[in-house]
Amino acid sequence: MHIDRRLAAILAADVAGSCRLIGADEEGTLAQLKALRKTLFDPKIAEHHGRIVKNTGDGALVEFGSVVDAIRCAVEVQHDMAEQNIDVPQDKRIEFRIGSHVDDIIIEDDDFFGDGVNIAVRLEGIAEPGGVSISDDAHRQIRGKVDITFEDMGSQSLKNIAEPMRVWRVRMVPDFSPAMLTNSPTRTGQPLALPDKPSIAVLPFENMSDCAEDIYFADGIAEDIITELSRYPDLFVTARNSSFTFRGRAVLIADVARETRRAVRRGRKCAARRQPRSNYSAADRRSQRQAPLGAAL
Repeated sequence: MHIDRRLAAILAADVAGSCRLIGADEEGTLAQLKALRKTLFDPKIAEHHGRIVKNTGDGALVEFGSVVDAIRCAVEVQHDMAEQNIDVPQDKRIEFRIGSHVDDIIIEDDDFFGDGVNIAVRLEGIAEPGGVSISDDAHRQIRGKVDITFEDMGSQSLKNIAEPMRVWRVRMVPDFSPAMLTNSPTRTGQPLALPDKPSIAVLPFENMSDCAEDIYFADGIAEDIITELSRYPDLFVTARNSSFTFRGRAVLIADVARETRRAVRRGRKCAARRQPRSNYSAADRRSQRQAPLGAAL
């Protein structure tokens, strides 16, 4: 029996927290997902010569002939989603997680199968909301061919995948990131206006454990803080997509406060998830004073 195979770049995408969103507003969430498919996701796939193989309700599996096209498509989708979410409360945002891998796949009718498809799905599962994770195989194919910055996540154990895999993630930089505020003029040549109420930026927590997987736990703590702070109408909270651009950068917290023109909160997550310990510090934008906020068990 002949088995039809071909080399392909596989992209897996789904909506982070879809069950929570649907539970809170079933009809509204499904209507938004349908609109996003029609106006953003499907057109981007077509623009980059992809083929949607499976729709999963809140996600999709897509085949590309080129890994360059696949990653460019993923990054553009995430940037466009970030722009749409700027004025949306954190707990109501629709954010995609995307994973991509390049491998030999089995073609049957209009469907595809194989380890490569499973790996792409598992890479999507460890991606951050609004983020893109790719395999080392995909990274080797795309390296030097696109103007995209990747961060090495090291060897990762993926669910139901026999061997650990080296994983890379795209460093997502919004069009108006805090890093662009170092030189205060914006694209219009005018200084960025300060909000007319107290403001704060929460940076990604530093993972102090030896376990790479704990970075997602540390990110979850920071995201929960952002979500809770966003509930206060009298407080301006910098969006996660902006504050998380400081991940991995060796910067003083007071310098971040000056760049973002916000008070800044930063933390470190220590020990394992069974006994987590978090330490926090803060800096005021005007005084540049940094002060510890103590520890939380």
